[in-house]
Amino acid sequence: MRRLEKPHRNPSRDHIHWNARLGSYRSTMRAVGMTYRIEARERRLTIGVWPDWSVTAAREQAKRLKREIDQGRDPMAERDEARESPNVRQLIDRYLEEHAAKLAKRNRDDQASMLRKLVEPAWGPRKAAEIQPDNVDRLLRQIAGGTPGKRGRKPTPVRANRVGEILRKMFNLAIRWRIRTDNPAAGFARNAEAPRDRYLSTDEIGRRSAALDSHPNRRAADAARLILLTGARRGEVLGARWDQFDLEAAVWIKPAATTKQRRLHRAPISASATALLRTIRLRLPEDCEWVFPGDAKGKPLQDIKRFWEDVRAKAELPAVRIHDLLHTFASLLVSGGMTLPMIGELLGHTQVQTTQRYAHLLDDPLRAGLEQVGDMLRAKPSLPTTSTLGQ
Repeated sequence: MRRLEKPHRNPSRDHIHWNARLGSYRSTMRAVGMTYRIEARERRLTIGVWPDWSVTAAREQAKRLKREIDQGRDPMAERDEARESPNVRQLIDRYLEEHAAKLAKRNRDDQASMLRKLVEPAWGPRKAAEIQPDNVDRLLRQIAGGTPGKRGRKPTPVRANRVGEILRKMFNLAIRWRIRTDNPAAGFARNAEAPRDRYLSTDEIGRRSAALDSHPNRRAADAARLILLTGARRGEVLGARWDQFDLEAAVWIKPAATTKQRRLHRAPISASATALLRTIRLRLPEDCEWVFPGDAKGKPLQDIKRFWEDVRAKAELPAVRIHDLLHTFASLLVSGGMTLPMIGELLGHTQVQTTQRYAHLLDDPLRAGLEQVGDMLRAKPSLPTTSTLGQ
């Protein structure tokens, strides 16, 4: 490209100029732009290419830009900033490095998987500042609806909700990082989710216990027992260290790094849980730091997924997840008369609505209390008096 032709203008005024013919084109197209000054620095901004832009249209655009420049805007700086603005792939990298890295491993891995497999292929090269709410809605609809074909993805409306939550958090951080000024995922349309909470009955708890007692994998069986006895999450139990427990005081102090809420959680444990832990301690070497050591030296037990599938089959509990043991623990607390705030404190909930999911379980104890009050207030036949006996 040859240098711009020297414009004939008053140096103190903005102007429209035409450059020489673009050598990279075989046509006769010419670029049209304007020159302006910001803090005594001359800037040259290309508006478009003739004949796509007529002289009249270019002049009108230059006048509009001139008014905005007078109000403090710098179009060239904005264009340079947009060019240097990170794309979605780079935003994902930063999100995973600076935010997700602080989360529990399973949560971190799940978020990385969803962003890499579902978001990055769709938006990777696009500028993060260009994503609009309709782009978010379209992507979530595609995830919820699945992809047809033999190798297509099955419909996953619940996963679409999880992706929406991750995007909302990621773009909130993008605002904080000054990558954009708004959040395109705010208020995304959620898909309906069927409740997944499952509570084991007394009979099912008995079948589960029998299956655990007969299973050859003692470590995994003890881990499943401790989940039901404490209401702790699987990751908290599998990653538990002996220095987290005060068996004399019957207290489990969970470090912030291991809890879902990323807060230190001090939870009392029952005599049954304490007895189980003492039994486990006797079976392990004194220098073992893990309550449930794994096969790899210096590592805890990593997963009990296959073990639990075996237990479910033996106990005839095909639809019961390991996490349902936590829900069962909470349901037993409710039936034992504990209030929702007490249960939330014991389970380490930081949000009231998290514990509120167990509110319906209060119906039976509340109804029993109502019946007692009703019996007390029910009208009783009056006893005859001496005056009425003589009549």
